[in-house]
Amino acid sequence: MYAPYATMPDRSRGRKVHEEESSFRSPFQRDRDRIIHAGAFRRLKHKTQVFVEHEGDNYRTRLTHTIEVAQVGRTIAGALGLNQELTEAVALAHDLGHTPFGHTGEDALHDRMGPYGGFDHNAQAIRIVTALERHYAEFDGLNLTWETLEAIAKHNGPVVGPLPWALAACNASVDLELHTHASAEAQVAALADDVAYNNHDLHDGLRAGLFSDQDICALPIIGPAYAQVDAAYPGLDSNRRRHEALRRVFGVMVSDVIDTSRAKLAASGATSVEDIRALDHAVVTFSDEIWAQLKEIRAFLFTRMYRAPSVMVVRERVYRVVQELFAYYLTHTMAMPARWHGDIGAAQTDTDRARIVSDYIAGMTDRFALQLYDDLALGH
Repeated sequence: MYAPYATMPDRSRGRKVHEEESSFRSPFQRDRDRIIHAGAFRRLKHKTQVFVEHEGDNYRTRLTHTIEVAQVGRTIAGALGLNQELTEAVALAHDLGHTPFGHTGEDALHDRMGPYGGFDHNAQAIRIVTALERHYAEFDGLNLTWETLEAIAKHNGPVVGPLPWALAACNASVDLELHTHASAEAQVAALADDVAYNNHDLHDGLRAGLFSDQDICALPIIGPAYAQVDAAYPGLDSNRRRHEALRRVFGVMVSDVIDTSRAKLAASGATSVEDIRALDHAVVTFSDEIWAQLKEIRAFLFTRMYRAPSVMVVRERVYRVVQELFAYYLTHTMAMPARWHGDIGAAQTDTDRARIVSDYIAGMTDRFALQLYDDLALGH
């Protein structure tokens, strides 16, 4: 069932701590299941995608986004003859390291962490699955396979230059070959992320009234999709019209990734996953034409959604919430919950303590961070 360049479960490089293999699950199915049962995964339910979690019941959260990425990833991986379980595991883990309040929270935490090595949500995801999840008797983290760790670390491409400290710590223990591309399954997860957020940000922006159907009909891919719906279903009510159009946009993106990637994989001559890693380019991509059109759509969303005045007002508030929570706990570390006290007691430097505070705040949900901010009266 697998293409020759797929990641074969029976050829996994294994786990840092040896475990007997399951008799009924592949190594990557096991990784996927551990990710789903992780505390960090559950907390994605109440973490921001674009809109702060309490702003409405119908907007995407990190959890619903992650589920959509996993669905798209399995579809593309299946069409390309790749390992769907590995793709799904990476998709489910890719946002585990996000702070409350999305990229705004990450910016605030990175700024506060500047003197202590900064903050990077991709590296934090690695930290979570290798150190911060503490449920198993024999190891910290989830003890994922090498292939899943590699894919989480490199799904956006080779990691070059100074490494984020959290990633450097993991890589010192388990060499993830960060200078190479990751498996095709990891590359699929990255493109599935792009497909999912391009599609659902259009849905959410329309629902929030930040722009109209008429506004986005001027954009490539989207305008032709609305025209197809209008031709097929004249007089269709606005909600159904919007859904039919945007699912066609979704289909264009997925089909383009599959067709383009299938051609690139064939042209690569790869006959193993190691051949994929050795290439000097990604093999799972959009076509140049669709990528250029998607950049135009992203530019529209940046101006009309991510930097919309109403969104910016909330961004300014939650940026302050994260900054002030960090400042408070850096000087009141023992006010953190008891489960953190062992780490605090073992900390030897200011940097150690700052990174523990960063771990605590990064794990918060939107609602918990806001409630804590009010309880501590930090805004008064």
